[in-house]
Parts: sequence; C-alpha cells; structure tokens
Amino acid sequence: MKTIEPVKVVPARYPLRTVGAVVALFVLAGIVQSVAFNPRWEWQVFARWFFDPVILDGLGQTLLLTLLGTALSLVFGGLLALARLSSSWLLSSLAWSYIWLFRSLPLIVVLIILYNFSYLYDSLSLGIPFTAISWGHYETINVLGQFSTAVVGLTLVQSAYTAEIIRGGFLGVDHGQYEAAAALGLPAWRRTLRIILPQALRTILPSGFNEIISLAKGTAMVYVLAMPELFYTIQMIYNRTQEVIPLLMVSAVWYLVITSVLSAIQYLVERWLARSERRSAISPSRKRVTAGVRTAQPQEPVHANVS
Repeated sequence: MKTIEPVKVVPARYPLRTVGAVVALFVLAGIVQSVAFNPRWEWQVFARWFFDPVILDGLGQTLLLTLLGTALSLVFGGLLALARLSSSWLLSSLAWSYIWLFRSLPLIVVLIILYNFSYLYDSLSLGIPFTAISWGHYETINVLGQFSTAVVGLTLVQSAYTAEIIRGGFLGVDHGQYEAAAALGLPAWRRTLRIILPQALRTILPSGFNEIISLAKGTAMVYVLAMPELFYTIQMIYNRTQEVIPLLMVSAVWYLVITSVLSAIQYLVERWLARSERRSAISPSRKRVTAGVRTAQPQEPVHANVS
C-alpha cells in the first residue's frame, strides 16, 4: 500500500512588499525626526496655546457652525433632491437652477454678498408679490448679523452639494423597489421614508460624511466676516504675537481631531446600517451547520423480525 506523504505548505514571499514597507518606515522616521526635533516648530508655544480658553471658544463656534450647517443643509438639500426627482418640470427646473448656481459660486463670494446684503436691500418683508399685502417687515441689518450670515451662507452652498448626493442615492436604488413599494398601496411619503430611503442611505452616507468634513473645514472661510471661529481666532493671535507656525499647527491639529471624530461616527453609522446584512450572512451558515449536524447523526438501527 502506497503511503501518502503530507503536503508541505510553503508561505508565499513578497520581497517587494517587504522592501516597500522598509522604505516607508524609513521615510516616516525621517519625517518624525525632522518635525519633533526641529526647534523652529516651537512645540512649547503649541502646548501653551492648544487648550487656551480663547482657542476653545473659537473651536466651539466652528463646531456650532458645522452642526447648524449640516442640519439645515440636510433638510433643504433633501427637499431640493425630491424636487429634482419630481415629475413636475417647474419644480425640477427650479431645483436644477439653484444647484447649478450655488455649486458654481465660491463660498467666500456668497458670504461677502450676504454680509453686504443690507446695502442692496434696506428691509425684508413677507407677503404676496405685486400686492400691498404684507405679514412682516424686518430691517435687513437686524436680520443678517455675523453669525446668521455665516449659517445662511454655509447652508445655501452646502445644500446644493447635499441635494445631488441624496439624489444620487435615490437613483442608485433599483427601480423594482419603487414598483414593489407602490404595489403595497402606501402613501408616497411613507414609501420614501420606510422603503426607499433606508436602501439609499448606504450610497448617501460615504459622500455625505465627506461633505460634512468639508463643511467643518469650510467654516474657516467665515474669517472674512470677522467672526471669531477657530481659524479667525488663530489669525488674531499670531498677528499679535508673530508666532505663526505653532499657532497654525494648533488649528491644524484641532481640524484633525474634528475630522477623526466625524470619521469614527461615519464608521459606527455604516456598521449599524450593515447589521441586517451581517445577520443574513450568518443565519444561512448556521442553518447549514445545523443541517449538517443533523444529517451526521447516526440513525436508529432497524431490526426485522423474521419468522
């Protein structure tokens, strides 16, 4: 009888991968050494200002602008996306025009125009156009201050991008899902919220969080309004102390912290949304294992009585 020799498993070797890793570590070590041990970075100044109350107040303004801009742009951008998908040519055209306009204008231009809005219009009124009917009359200079101008400007620009992201998510859902949802006889708003939106979220989330991160960094543009958010506060301090590099590093590290927190939230939300897929992937395997165990059990022997 011929004996079968055991198969010797030899792990695959990737010499180029090893060389690449060594080179990457060498470059990283050089960067760390040049940054950590170069006295011109003035890390003692960085440490002194990093948790300064003035810096933290500016950071709070940045976080508040990011939160309000995100919330308002989600609402307004969602409405714009639904208008773009509407069968009404008027709603679709108006939504397309808005998105085209505010995706074309730089944020800094929008902020400066809004900040000088009181020069163009002394007052704002709410009523029926081309009639004398008016329900409210407000002085423009009292409505659009620094903070409100920043929120409105960020929302107007961000809504255009958010609308296209949401529209792309809805277009990514298979058309059969729309037909199946309509066959259930549910109202249109309920079909959208309960059936279409949960499927579109998987496509919307990655791009949506990218836009939130861009919005958090884009709040630095409101420095043109002389609003004391993080970047403007840093500017005011280094203009006075001439400690430019360490203070810029303070703002850079805080923006890194904000981005890291948002990335962690994105990971947790995506993992939470994928829980149903993980359950569906695990359940069939458990069923197969259970079925295999059952079929592997020995059967009771059958005895025949022969007379």
